Amino acid sequence: MLSFFHATIQERKKFGKIGWNIKYDFNKSDFQISFSLIALYMNKALEDGDEELPWETLRYLIGEAMYGGRVTNDFDRRVMMCYLEEFCGDFIFDTNQQFYFSQAGYNYQVQNHDTIEQYMDCIEEVPLFTNPGVFGLHFNAEIIYYTNYAKELWRNTLEMQTSDGAAAGGENREEYIAGVASDI
Repeated sequence: MLSFFHATIQERKKFGKIGWNIKYDFNKSDFQISFSLIALYMNKALEDGDEELPWETLRYLIGEAMYGGRVTNDFDRRVMMCYLEEFCGDFIFDTNQQFYFSQAGYNYQVQNHDTIEQYMDCIEEVPLFTNPGVFGLHFNAEIIYYTNYAKELWRNTLEMQTSDGAAAGGENREEYIAGVASDI
C-alpha cells in the first residue's frame, strides 16, 4: 500500500502542473518514516489483539504530517489525501474481494505469495512505463509530458552545442575541455 502510494505521488511529478500544482520534493525519508509508523501500529495491533488498524489515524499522520508537511497547495493536499483514502483500509486485506490500486493497462494489486522470489517475479512483471490513467489523470497528460520532455531534450542538446570562440581569438569548447583533461 505505502509503496504504491509513494510511487504514485512520485510519478505524478513528471506531468508537471497537471500532476502537482507545485513541485514537491517527496523522498525516501518520507517513505521510511511512514513505513516505520505503519509497522509500529501493526505491531501494536498484533500485541493488543486488535483486529483492525486505526486507518484514519494512519492516513492523517502519513498524509498530513509525513508527506503532507511538504504540500502547501490545498488542491494538492486534497489529491494526496484522496489517494490515501483509496489505498489505506482494511479492504486491502479482504479475501472475498480482490483489491486493485489501479486497473489502467495493468492490474496493480496487492500480491499474496510465500517467497521473496515470487514477489520479485511479480515486481518484474509490472510495466516500466505507466499511462496517466494509473494516476487518475486524463490520457492527454501523456501528450503534454512527451512534449515537455522533447522540449527539454532539445534545449539541453542546444546548450551542449559548441560555440566557435576560436574566431574571436579564444579557444573553443573542445580545446578548453581537452586542456582541463590534460591538466588533470
